[in-house]
Amino acid sequence: MTGQERSEEKSECVSMSPMMEADPALPESERVCVFGTGDLGHSLGLRLLQAGYGVVFGSRRPHSSSRLPHGAQVLGHAAAAQSAHLIFIAVQREHYDFLVPLANQLKGKVLVDLSNNLRKNQYPEANAEYLQSLVPGAEVVKGFNTLSAWSLQNGPSDANRQVYICGESAEAKQAVIAVATKLGFSALDRGSISVARELEDFPLQLFPQWRLPLRIAIGLSAAFFFYLLIRDIIYAYVTQGKDISFRIMVSLANKVCPIVSLIMLSLCYLPGVVASFLQLYRGTKYRRFPDWLDRWMLCRKQLGLLALGFAFLHVLYTLIIPIRYFVRFKATERTVSVIRENRTTEFDTTTAWRSDSYLSLGILGFGLYVLLGITSLPSVSNALSWREFSFVQSKLGHLTLLLCTAHTYLYGWNRFLSSSTYKWYTPPGYMLCLVLPSVVLLLKLLLITPCVDRTITRIRQGWERGADQRNPKDSQPLIP
Repeated sequence: MTGQERSEEKSECVSMSPMMEADPALPESERVCVFGTGDLGHSLGLRLLQAGYGVVFGSRRPHSSSRLPHGAQVLGHAAAAQSAHLIFIAVQREHYDFLVPLANQLKGKVLVDLSNNLRKNQYPEANAEYLQSLVPGAEVVKGFNTLSAWSLQNGPSDANRQVYICGESAEAKQAVIAVATKLGFSALDRGSISVARELEDFPLQLFPQWRLPLRIAIGLSAAFFFYLLIRDIIYAYVTQGKDISFRIMVSLANKVCPIVSLIMLSLCYLPGVVASFLQLYRGTKYRRFPDWLDRWMLCRKQLGLLALGFAFLHVLYTLIIPIRYFVRFKATERTVSVIRENRTTEFDTTTAWRSDSYLSLGILGFGLYVLLGITSLPSVSNALSWREFSFVQSKLGHLTLLLCTAHTYLYGWNRFLSSSTYKWYTPPGYMLCLVLPSVVLLLKLLLITPCVDRTITRIRQGWERGADQRNPKDSQPLIP
């Protein structure tokens, strides 16, 4: 007997072994088949077993599939296809050819395509459409492709609970939705199989909601970095001949971070203020906002988290100030100079008040900053009611903006009156960053005045300006 014959005999024995046969005690609706024994197939099978399903793996080498989850069965592709009505295809498109000889066994089965591509428009048609062309007798459903092996194995998290599916057969999609629901996911039917390409592009998107906030953060950081570089470093070198370029690493960065943080925090709350004034101007809430305002409001969470990141950097840079060589050198030099000249300095109560107030407001503002960041996490926000979440993100959010703005005003104090502050006739960076938060706070102050707030509340409850004249009998004020 040749080596090839012995191998074929061994494979046949493994496939026909009683230990490898599908469990007949389970009904077909409670058994699922998974083609593919890689990381994704392994994690999916484990999750299905934990949910109470009988899992049969289909493999081209069933005798060597030893790393599968305990309790699962492994058969050859043909035998596995006959054991269940629902089959998950957890292999790449390049390996779909093995399904063509199984067309008879797969007829009438539901095939769930989990594949993704390496780039957009890699193939002329979607993977699910290609799979349907290979096995026309089966019902192909695209789904579960937006989930990673990690999320399948560890269970759905609040940030990764959604499962998108599409297909031509309503019965087949309903069967996949039932499995997804039992696994703890929330399934969303996106329509026919023609939508499969769109679903396959989802995993290829790199931080789609973060692109605009990141561009804003990078743009602001670069703009203020070069602005402060000219005012602080280049100005000192040109006018005084001093080389203080070492300040770029800490001092300059510690100026850029709080400036960008305060501006981006303002950008979180400015679209809400603009939307309120727009509703007030229109006298109704039933007209859509402009696309640019919609997009802006959708990325407020990302803007806030980036602002919190810059605030963290500001805190860290501030904490290392006492251990800097430059600071220690200047402190020692000043001390020695005072001793040599036998000078004394009187205690200034005003400066002490300003310094303590400045630090206290900064600490309180940063504490609320962190609270806003924590409540934006899905695991925390889902545990809050809408009123609680709105109170934290809106009321405490505006309070955070107020404290951080006051912190910056105290930092500047009365230096805006000194001509030396305006190097090359340009205002300091902190003065520029105060413009936007001050505008936001003033506009918000107008919105919370009783007369304006009452009108805004009525509009958001459905009242429309001019409705009284159009329907005088039906219109009644919602708020007396």
